[in-house]
Amino acid sequence: MTRPRLRTLGLLCALAVSALSTPLAHAGKTLDTIKQRGNIQCGVSSGVAGFSLPDSQGRWSGFDVDLCRAIAASVLGDPNKVNFVPLNSQQRFSAIQSGEVDILARNTTWTLTRDASLGLSFTGITYFDGQGFLVPKKLKLTSAKQLKNAEICVQSGTTNEKNLADYFRSQNIKIKPVVFEGFEASFKAFFSGRCQAYTTDISGLAGVRNKEAKNPDDYVILPEVISKEPLGPAVRRGDDDWFAIVRWVAFALIEAEEGGITQANIDSIKADSKDPAIQRLLGTGEDSGKLLGLDRDWAYRAIKSVGNYGEVFARNVGPNSVLKLPRGLNNLWNKGGILYAPPIR
Repeated sequence: MTRPRLRTLGLLCALAVSALSTPLAHAGKTLDTIKQRGNIQCGVSSGVAGFSLPDSQGRWSGFDVDLCRAIAASVLGDPNKVNFVPLNSQQRFSAIQSGEVDILARNTTWTLTRDASLGLSFTGITYFDGQGFLVPKKLKLTSAKQLKNAEICVQSGTTNEKNLADYFRSQNIKIKPVVFEGFEASFKAFFSGRCQAYTTDISGLAGVRNKEAKNPDDYVILPEVISKEPLGPAVRRGDDDWFAIVRWVAFALIEAEEGGITQANIDSIKADSKDPAIQRLLGTGEDSGKLLGLDRDWAYRAIKSVGNYGEVFARNVGPNSVLKLPRGLNNLWNKGGILYAPPIR
């Protein structure tokens, strides 16, 4: 072997060793901006019960709200360091593209078009949903296939609008979409009698029925689920470090539920557990935080602030909440659902 080839081989070996010995992740430009600003700009819906809704005092609550608070706790040490930015369907993507918000947590469906052409990246699925139909019980309908020639209220700029057209075209059934720009306008028109049916994600149907109808028992959700609606947060494309943080905070909440870790017992488990997986999650074993550009207690703070995934679900959308939804697909993989987080190791 010639000397130049030996030098080349030596250089390649040095580069390989250098790559393997670099354990720290840079915090990323988005996180740098967030730390300088002192809060996270979280894009949410303009008011969807169970997911993101302000009360009369302007305090936000909901499934998506809790996710943003968990991220704030993880990266800033305080779940209250979040500014919630209400966005309608037309505003949401431009808000994340322009940098107005750092994360879009707005019950938004992950699709190929949105993932590949809008300059954003979905970090994962936090809620498995599907589109359905809400109708007055007095119509005595038992199937969406009985909606021939019906007027159906739907919001524009959503996957729901396209799914509605696709479903009834495939069934060779004529319907009359009545399209509204705003979420509130669409369901209020339905409750006023403008349409015979209202369509959106089933979680949204449950929310408007139980919160907005004068008598929720006067309405029924039909059995058909006509689409897959994987909902999850999205971030601007181009900052892999921020993408990883948002993704793994959500995974940490899922891992906490699988490990039996709750808001109430997290401190005692952190102090006493000898399980290496739990020690990695809660920062008493291997330091997983340094791989994200965070400290070792990143996941502990997220879980302590909002609870595990099951607690977040139960509080906001579960059977005892205003939405009264079952876990269904959103249960853990070992409890009949499809919710699954990669190992934190």
